[in-house]
Amino acid sequence: LLRCRCSYPEPRGLELRMKNVLIIYWSHDGRTARISRRICEVIEAEGHKATMMHVMEAEREGVDLDSYDIILLGCAIRYGEFNKQFVNFVNKNKAKLDAKPTSMFNITAIARNPEKATVAGNVYARKFMENNPWKPHEMKCFAGKVDYPNCGPVDGFLIRLIMMMTKGPTDKHSVNDFTNWDDVEAYARHCLTLA
Repeated sequence: LLRCRCSYPEPRGLELRMKNVLIIYWSHDGRTARISRRICEVIEAEGHKATMMHVMEAEREGVDLDSYDIILLGCAIRYGEFNKQFVNFVNKNKAKLDAKPTSMFNITAIARNPEKATVAGNVYARKFMENNPWKPHEMKCFAGKVDYPNCGPVDGFLIRLIMMMTKGPTDKHSVNDFTNWDDVEAYARHCLTLA
């Protein structure tokens, strides 16, 4: 246990406990992995322990969910859908996740619009909360990145079509980072208060 280092006497029995946080994520093109890594860095900078694990590793190699104080789960949304392996994992582990403080974050380009960066305004987050058997204690929506030069021809075409419909950038040579990194850091600090 860590004790608070103060210039005045510490009240009896008051101890700061290091929290052990697990971040399980699914990433298609690396953006969710990068956001997960930043959350991990902030949690560690705050003096706690953080472990980051891709859902495939958690599924195939196994993970002891009981050994963590807080569990965060992140998933990119591709063409309006959460990854099936990610959804299967959370539903299979529903009982253990329900017993822990949890927060889920999703990454989608539509969250670049502030109204769609909330659970109420984000159709994908709302559908997950309404229809999925496992429900996190809370959910956060982050805007992602549209990186046309690194998209394949089919993905590039489909993403441009979605951007046209949602009044987003359509220049096929552009890289558009919509992620608010200050918000990511604030979210990481907030998650430490869940336990």
